Amino acid sequence: MKLSFLENNGGKPLIVRKYYEDLNIIDHFSTVLAEMLISLDKSLSQPIVIVGVGTDRSTGDSFGPLVGNMLLTKNIQCPGEFAIYGTLNDPVHATNLENKLKEINNIFYNPIVIGIDACLGRSDSVGYITLAEGPLKPGTGVKKQLPEVGQLHLTGIVNVGGYLEYFVLQNTRLSIVMNMAEVTSEIIAEGIAKTTLYKKSVLP
Repeated sequence: MKLSFLENNGGKPLIVRKYYEDLNIIDHFSTVLAEMLISLDKSLSQPIVIVGVGTDRSTGDSFGPLVGNMLLTKNIQCPGEFAIYGTLNDPVHATNLENKLKEINNIFYNPIVIGIDACLGRSDSVGYITLAEGPLKPGTGVKKQLPEVGQLHLTGIVNVGGYLEYFVLQNTRLSIVMNMAEVTSEIIAEGIAKTTLYKKSVLP
């Protein structure tokens, strides 16, 4: 796999953004994710840990835990250790995020952490998924100061921001959150699978 997306970005942190119903979003994003993972870990030996931030008590904020739940049902082909934090049964949210991050770093040696979270945006941005290099900054949309998460992140714009953010998140349509979560889980599963194929074909 040639790291074309990263090389064409001129060394800047890469950010890609598409509407969740875009026909090639899964193939495109999974390839970019694979390139990001390979760039972070040339030997593909570091653990990969998914952290879905959010809570099942709010429809809009359940995006991260839904992605975690959906990943549990997939046969993830990972070249090294793989773990999922943040599901509907065991969510990672504002009150336990710091402890969960400490737990991850205590259990796994030098993990690559991928943060997943819902966010709010403009009305014409609802339904867009973003994949980016750099840490997730959860709580920004609701004016909370929380620890940053990971080296890579995926976010889904689930509703319109700028006013009564908690109320907006709680009254977000479940259908769009579910659909965006399913696409995001497929991106992650296929992206990790592509790193596995890369390791088998290129690395000794």
